[in-house]
Amino acid sequence: MMRIGQGYDAHQWANDDRPLVIGGVHFPGHRGLDGHSDADVVTHAVIDAVLGAAGLGDIGQNFPDDDQELDRVNSIELLEQAAQLVQAAGWGIVNADCTVITDEPHIAPAKDEMELNLSRAAGGPVTVCGKRTEGIGALGRGEGIVSIAVALLEQR
Repeated sequence: MMRIGQGYDAHQWANDDRPLVIGGVHFPGHRGLDGHSDADVVTHAVIDAVLGAAGLGDIGQNFPDDDQELDRVNSIELLEQAAQLVQAAGWGIVNADCTVITDEPHIAPAKDEMELNLSRAAGGPVTVCGKRTEGIGALGRGEGIVSIAVALLEQR
């Protein structure tokens, strides 16, 4: 049996000096995103997709934002833990695909590194593509970053 999950995440820009992390890649010179963890929108969307496909809830249920041990945690580590939960439930990640929507920073130069980070953590292939808003809406006004992911799991 196979199952599909969908994940979504959005974060606004932070007002402090936290680093910008997307797909486990640091983007020096860019303002970071606001969130309890490292606010990695791509990794969070992938986590939601794989957990949802396995019927294991979502990122907030498994890694609550009121857990002080998770304050500014590396989201790639959370993906590793989520993949372990998925595997323990009898599922394997066939693949995941994630779209990150932002005008800045440009995703293409870091795409390969993101895919490597995410694939290693998930234990299966994860692809990433970047899309620009061309100035449309809240994202076009530079209010934050959004990411959408899908994951395909196979019962093992």
